[in-house]
Amino acid sequence: MGRKSFPLRIDPRVFNALRRWADDELRSVNGQIEFLLRQALIDAGREPREEDPGVDDESEA
Repeated sequence: MGRKSFPLRIDPRVFNALRRWADDELRSVNGQIEFLLRQALIDAGREPREEDPGVDDESEA
């Protein structure tokens, strides 16, 4: 499975808080954001499915 890149604009204070949290959990900021998003998807009952289209599909943007 590949990775999809996209720019993210974020409040510097939020970024710094995420950086500190990621450091505490031995993750990169990117890894921490993905971890939190995955947890939020699971909590909302919207976790990714195996049959979802691949990351190369630009029509999903």
